[in-house]
Amino acid sequence: MNELLIELLIAWTKTCIFAQEVKLRYGERFYHDNVREALEKDGWVITDDPYRVNIGEIGYEIDFGAEPLIAAQKDEKLIAVEVKSFVGPSTINEFHRAVGQFNDYSVALEFNDPSRILFLAVPLDIWIRFFQQPLIQRSLERIQAKVVVYNPFEKTIVQWIK
Repeated sequence: MNELLIELLIAWTKTCIFAQEVKLRYGERFYHDNVREALEKDGWVITDDPYRVNIGEIGYEIDFGAEPLIAAQKDEKLIAVEVKSFVGPSTINEFHRAVGQFNDYSVALEFNDPSRILFLAVPLDIWIRFFQQPLIQRSLERIQAKVVVYNPFEKTIVQWIK
């Protein structure tokens, strides 16, 4: 086994152990609650938690609906945010799930609330370590994903990618 592969294996193992420790220590809602706080720090008012979208017999629950804090702002924006932690044992499986949810939720919003822009919330470490790969970037482009990168420990929004 070459050294790079061993390093990647160690890093992946540490990430999985770390993610499990975070879940045990802070609970299932750690990422959700910290994204909510980060959005509020960034000037957003959470209007729905969760934001429910029903189309016929199909119902979805997107993590948040939000709008800007300042109502007098020229461009009133409405967003919906689906929070992802990527703490599962397989990052690619987590990504597949996220892409599927993003696609379904985008279509549902087209029916129900077309003025609302959907964002996928991704933790900073996953954004750096996984989302920079060309295949992942191409997938995001294909589904026209909008991403908000967050730091779950500092409870801050790092970057909006539209």
